[in-house]
Amino acid sequence: MVHTINLTDPSTFPEEKLLALDAYIDSIEDKEQMLIHILHRAQHIFGYLPPELQLHIARAMKIPASKVFGVVSFYSYFTQEKRGRHTVNICMGTACFVKGADQVKQALKQNLKISMDETTEDGLFTLKEIRCIGACGLAPAVMVDDKVYGHMNETNARTVLHLYKEEKNDD
Repeated sequence: MVHTINLTDPSTFPEEKLLALDAYIDSIEDKEQMLIHILHRAQHIFGYLPPELQLHIARAMKIPASKVFGVVSFYSYFTQEKRGRHTVNICMGTACFVKGADQVKQALKQNLKISMDETTEDGLFTLKEIRCIGACGLAPAVMVDDKVYGHMNETNARTVLHLYKEEKNDD
């Protein structure tokens, strides 16, 4: 099934965001060597890298779309699906798992009323599982966006979520 999306349709990609990305790409001399940086910037601007945006980037850089897709699909940092305002990553590495990460995961799923790799209806949280965040001494650990929370249990996992829910209410 082939579907076409108009990249300048504001409901798909706001024009000001496309212009910001294009200006960034145009400012780089050796574009192909900076593909990962460009993808980081694009994900920062749009929040995710859907196939239509990857194609736009490939065209702007004058490189094959397969090269862009290959990089996006290889690195776990990049996402092709829209995420919530906050990404909640549950570390399932050995130390975290042994110290109860699975119970924390179940509590987060129950509290957010979503499964892994899903986003809450209000768009506030996306729940992800990662192999290791390198904070074994804090096991079990949860990372919300770039902030690590250690020694998690069902109760303080709910407390952490509440902090971010309160932040939403302050907007």
